[in-house]
Amino acid sequence: MEKCFAGTQKYSMAPEITVNVSAADHIPLCYELDKRFYILINSTSTACVLLYVYLGCLSVVIVCGNLFIIISIIYFKQLHTPTNSLILSLAVADLLVGLLVFPFNTRFTVSFCLDRGHLYCKLRNAFDVTLSTTSILNLCCISIDRYYAVCQPLTYRAKMSFHVVGTMILVTWGISILVAIGFLVSEFNYEKCEKSCLIDILLANILGPILGFYVPVIIMLCIYLKIFLVAQRQARSIQNKSCQMRTFGSTVSKLERKATKTLATVLGVFLMCWTPFFLCFSFQLFHNVSVPPAVFETLNWFTLSNSMLNPFIYAFFYSWFRAAFRIIVSGKIFQGDFANAKLT
Repeated sequence: MEKCFAGTQKYSMAPEITVNVSAADHIPLCYELDKRFYILINSTSTACVLLYVYLGCLSVVIVCGNLFIIISIIYFKQLHTPTNSLILSLAVADLLVGLLVFPFNTRFTVSFCLDRGHLYCKLRNAFDVTLSTTSILNLCCISIDRYYAVCQPLTYRAKMSFHVVGTMILVTWGISILVAIGFLVSEFNYEKCEKSCLIDILLANILGPILGFYVPVIIMLCIYLKIFLVAQRQARSIQNKSCQMRTFGSTVSKLERKATKTLATVLGVFLMCWTPFFLCFSFQLFHNVSVPPAVFETLNWFTLSNSMLNPFIYAFFYSWFRAAFRIIVSGKIFQGDFANAKLT
């Protein structure tokens, strides 16, 4: 079976040891080439060690940050709300990204070896696609929750009950698992019939990004735009009724600016992390060009970094989460019953 190094999609890459002569110039970062047998030998270069340490530290930050969120929401009764249930689902997905996706991706990043049929590759794809898609869809569900909270506050409790939120979470994880299964099935079929299964491969590569990224992004953009317009209209209405109170007017303006910055941060960070990879993925797919593995891997790590930033965006901005974190970090949670504590 011929092995080689080449640019490919994030869903079909895995480590390899044997190389052919034509690929001898493309040596992975943490390997050396034995020119007598054209096999890769593990290397312990300084750059390799530093890369392992750096990516390992990112994984620890992701795990710790999301673990704090999970413990806070589960332990403190004040945080038992439908909205926080969605944040909990997001934190679980991001935690698993740090525990599962990061180790697999780290191993691949330092090797750049390819073998479509390798079990390692299939496991990496399954974890990566499932958890990344789950994270995106959870963000979409949170935006829907915020829409009802801001735009329809009188019916919010009825429309976003624990039952409804639980159903949304189950659907989110279910869709993500189905998307991952679709990619795995397409890879198995490709091994058996490369030419006749080309249509199945293309459909998987097209439907995956559409359902897992582009559709959720469009939904979130529309929702956040609607939230911003409604919040702005409400602020103007309140300001017009209280125009004689200049101090109140200045407070409304301040709240407007804060809401604008928060929405820009939430949506901007998400798009900053995810858009470059999927644009590159789509460009390669539709223009039939080969993107260097280093470029794909850099963009892939950029998407995964969103799991590290989510705790700061969706939790650290709230005072009650900061109070919960202080109780956990200080160890007070082990010194008494703080489940009913008032978090401010």
